[in-house]
Order: sequence, then structure tokens, then C-alpha cells
Amino acid sequence: MNDASAGPLAGLKVIELGQLIAGPFAAKTLADFGAEVIKIEPPGGDPLRQWRLLHDGTSVWWQVQSRGKQSVVLDLRDAADRDVVRALIAEADVLIENFKPGTLEGWGLGYDALSATNPGLVMLRISGYGQSGPYRDRPGFGVVAEAMGGLRHLTAEPGRVPVRVGVSIGDTLASLHGVIGVLMALHHRGQTVSAEAPKGRGQVIDVALYEAVFNCMESLLPEYSAFGVVREPAGSALPGIAPSNAYACRDGHVLVAGNGDSIFRRLMTAIGRDDLGTDPQLAGNAGRVARVAEIDGAIGDWTAVRSVTEVLDALNAAQVPAGRIYTAKDIADDPHYRARDMTLRITTQDGLALDVPGIVPKLSLTPGRVGSPAPALGEHTQSVKKALRR
Repeated sequence: MNDASAGPLAGLKVIELGQLIAGPFAAKTLADFGAEVIKIEPPGGDPLRQWRLLHDGTSVWWQVQSRGKQSVVLDLRDAADRDVVRALIAEADVLIENFKPGTLEGWGLGYDALSATNPGLVMLRISGYGQSGPYRDRPGFGVVAEAMGGLRHLTAEPGRVPVRVGVSIGDTLASLHGVIGVLMALHHRGQTVSAEAPKGRGQVIDVALYEAVFNCMESLLPEYSAFGVVREPAGSALPGIAPSNAYACRDGHVLVAGNGDSIFRRLMTAIGRDDLGTDPQLAGNAGRVARVAEIDGAIGDWTAVRSVTEVLDALNAAQVPAGRIYTAKDIADDPHYRARDMTLRITTQDGLALDVPGIVPKLSLTPGRVGSPAPALGEHTQSVKKALRR
């Protein structure tokens, strides 16, 4: 019986061949819940080690993305090093990679070759456009996938140039879809155990960055299919659902989601506009959408003469969903984040005390945990190779 404190994925061995964001984020998520993750890095290291702000030459982002992993340096262009990789994968449960399609096959590390010696292998492949289709050979990054998936067109003020979300959301969405795929494939593997396949049958999970984004685009396509409507940018509003917008206060902005029927009535009472709250034309969403400019104006007039804190105090008292727009400082100072262990203090290998994001999701019996600090480049190369020789 597994020790619950070790995490629900204790005993699962994962080999990570990915770099930067999509593949490594998926492996980090598995590591947070107890999987043993061996990260294969090229001799120069994962480029993420040098991205954004550095402390003693290493990115603090690296400390989040690679926590709980082992670092093994191998050059996949070298035949001897590829043999080491094959030996590691032969003992693994999961392989994660985010190379351009066909790259691993060119090195003799495609799924057909690997599964011949490890039929239970689950292989997560994350790429820009997927392992098939006319675009498979195009280089693909998350930002391009966000555009192709339909997200970038909507992230703008009307008539303005679309902007990016601000983080690599396309990569992260693909990573999370990949984790879901891995867990489903492992469940299927457990159902296919036989004398011929003592670990069960593995399979390939093919995640395309643009498809992960597109999967989150809600009614975008069916609205076009049914009505010929091309959804357009709407800034901070949520078209077709009212009221839901950002409103200016004396010292910032608040987000208000008053789009439930009873919530809308409470909101109007809170801002002193019972005339709108009791208007039968505004009792349902369709009527509110038709008069959204009037409703937004009423809310905006009320928030404009108040501080963010005053607005939130009043709306929280009225049980109306609302919130401030958080900065990193707001997150670091917030008691709710701390109460739910969503900001955790770690110490890196070079002695830096660092706040990092906590574990998501929260499991009641087998919660995840932040494991060992992110490794130095090649820190585990010799110990891993030695274990293979036993």
C-alpha cells in the first residue's frame, strides 16, 4: 500500500525529454503528485534556465518548472547517449516530449521502437500542430497556437490590435490536456494487464497546442456554424452575458459578474438602482444584454466615486461576485492564498528564499507536495547511469 504522503503517483517513473514550457510543465505537475521525473537535458541545459529574471545565473522560473525533478545531461545527437535514453525509457511508465514531429523518429526513438521493448509505455507528445495533418512540420510555439486556436482574436479592445494574455497560456493549456491524457492512458493500461502485457498496454497521447486552446473556446464555433456570427473582441466585457465587466473606481478597477438573475437584483439594490433591479425587461439575461450599455453605465457611475475597497466591501456584503485585479504583490500579501497553501516558501540550491505557486488541485487523501528543489544541470547524471548498470 502506497504511503499517502508520497503522493498518488508515487512509484510512477517519468522521463522528460521536453524543453521550455509545454512538456516540462506537464512533468512538473506529475512530480508535484509524487511521480519520479528524470529530466533529460542537452549539454547546455534547458533554455528555460536562462529565461527572464535570474538569481546567480539561473532563472527563478526554473525553480518552479523543475521542482521535484532529477537532471541528467545527455546529448540525443550522440549514439551512446541515445542508448542511455533507451535504457531509461525501457524502465519508465511515461515519456514526455515536445520536439517537432519526426525528430525522435529520426533518432530511432519513435514510439514503435520504444514500445517494442516497453509495451506498457505511455508517451505524451506535445507539438504545435499535432503529429499528423498538413501543418505537422511547421514550427509551433504557444503564442502562434493561441492565435490559431481563436483566443488571440478575442483578447483586445474593439478596433485595437489583439494582445497576448501575458503568460504562455497556450503551452500551459496543452500541458494540462497532456496530463489528463496521461492519467487516462494509465487507467486504460491498468485495465489491459495480461500475460503478454504484464504492465498493460501503453499508447500515445497526441496534444497539439492550437487544439488545447481551441478546446477552451466555448461557443465560438457553434455560434458561427448556426448563425454565421464571428465573435469579435469586447475588451473586458463578456458578450452575450450581462452584466460582466471591469469598472473604474477612484483608485483602480474591479471586476463585477452580476449576470445571474437574482445576483443582478442584489447588485442593483447595492448600487441604489432598484428601478433597474425590478424592471421586468431586465429580469432575464436576454433583456439585460439588449440594454447592457445602460446597465454598465449605472454600475460605472456608482464605482467611479468609490475606492476599490469600498466597492468590494459593498458587493461582498450583497453576495455579488466581484474582485480586484491582482498584481504579484496582491497575491503575495493575500491571506486566502496563504491559508490554502497557494504561496509556498522554498529555499533554492543556491540559498535563495523564494515564494512559489502551491499545488493544484487539492486532494483530500493524497495531496501533492513540493519535492526537492530544482536540480543543478546534470546533478543526477552519474547516479542515474550507475543505477542503470546494476
